[in-house]
Order: sequence, then structure tokens, then C-alpha cells
Amino acid sequence: MTSEVKKRGRPQKVQNGLNKSLIVTTAKKMMAQNGSIPSIRKLSAQLNVDAMAIYYYFKNKDALLEAITTSLIEDIHTPADSGDWRKELLTLSKSYLATLSKYDGLLQTLLSMKSDSPAEVFIGRFEKIITPLKLEKKQQKAFLDLLVDYLHGFSLAMSCDKSNTLTIDDIDISISFLFNGLDFQND
Repeated sequence: MTSEVKKRGRPQKVQNGLNKSLIVTTAKKMMAQNGSIPSIRKLSAQLNVDAMAIYYYFKNKDALLEAITTSLIEDIHTPADSGDWRKELLTLSKSYLATLSKYDGLLQTLLSMKSDSPAEVFIGRFEKIITPLKLEKKQQKAFLDLLVDYLHGFSLAMSCDKSNTLTIDDIDISISFLFNGLDFQND
């Protein structure tokens, strides 16, 4: 019987190409398959390295969690300068919901994290889209809060919907009410 020996300590530079990107990519794949962020032990087993090798790249589990969740949120829609803020914001919202749906448990993870890095990705894209509206800071924050609270509530409802009757496209009407409120505000 042969077993592979995992070396302890700092990983060698040529060791299977282990780096931050590979660790995060592997964790994302495992999360998509298993529905939750993998433990350091399971992740290191998948990468065939000692768990301490992961800690060489990430100072602690929170740092790894931040990197994974930020990478997941970075995969959502990147707005184009299309001039159609409604279309861009709807696409961003649907893309965010699709990510939350694909990675079961991601919403709970995001809401319980100490880091704001994943949220900052969404906020940056949101702000880019609504810049032409020239909202005051308070209005912009209220709009963001309403949108994110709605999306998180909808995501939770989708995850509880055992009959799968809710789809991401079901947000169209509700989002249009929110958008119409902006039109009314800007008149």
C-alpha cells in the first residue's frame, strides 16, 4: 500500500503550482459541489497538501474566507457603459442572485463575515451604474439598502422554495417598482 506523504512547513516554490489563486479556485469548485465553504482540512486534501501550506498563503481562516467570497462576488456582472442604468442594474441584480443561488450558504456566509470586501465589490458596481442619476449620498445609500435587502430576501425565499416556483426572473416586476420610485424622485 502506497500513500502520498504530505510535507509540513512552508511549501516549496515548485510544489504543484500551489498559490493563492489555485487555492481560491479549488475552494470555489468545492463550494459549488458541496454547497458550503470547505474546511481547511478538506481543501488541503483536495489540493494534496498539508493544511499548513494553505496558511502560508492565508494568515487565517477568515482571510481565506474573505478571498473566496470576494472572488465569488467578483464573478458577478461587470457593468458596461451602455447608458441604460435600468438594464445594467437589473442584470447586476440577477447576476448576484444567480451567484447566491449557485453557492448555497453564501448569503449566510456573507452576512456573518467580519470583512466588507465582498460587499464593496457589489457596491462599486452599483455606484458605477447609478452615477448618471446624480443622487445625493443619502438617496444613494437608501437605494442601495432597499435593493440589497430585497435581493437578500428574495434569495432566502428562493432557497426555501422547495417546489422551485420562484425564479430569478420573478424579480423583474418588483425591481421595476423600485426603479419607478427613482424616476418619481428625479422628476
